[in-house]
Amino acid sequence: MLEKITHLNDLFDIYSQLLTTKQKRIFELYYHEDLSLGEIAEEEEISRQAVYDTLKRVANLLEHYEEVLQIQRQKKENYELVRKIELALEKKDFNQIQQLLEILKENMR
Repeated sequence: MLEKITHLNDLFDIYSQLLTTKQKRIFELYYHEDLSLGEIAEEEEISRQAVYDTLKRVANLLEHYEEVLQIQRQKKENYELVRKIELALEKKDFNQIQQLLEILKENMR
């Protein structure tokens, strides 16, 4: 469950600007401020079911945005490439560094 929450928060950091103000607010209240569905419903003057539906819709939207745009995947790949470059630097493996840099450059296009 914690892994799913972390994943959704990562996606939210990347794609939150694509959400409506209300979707962002409900997501933040639930995942960042740790309010319950009932507390959010009371604060936003909507039903618990509406809060639940909004959270499900936001999660689905975030997953859809990642499926289409793949920013998080690309970010993870680039971090992994940088880690491999650092290891190759320690070994002074300049051929591997060059190969990894070419892959990194290609990813950035």
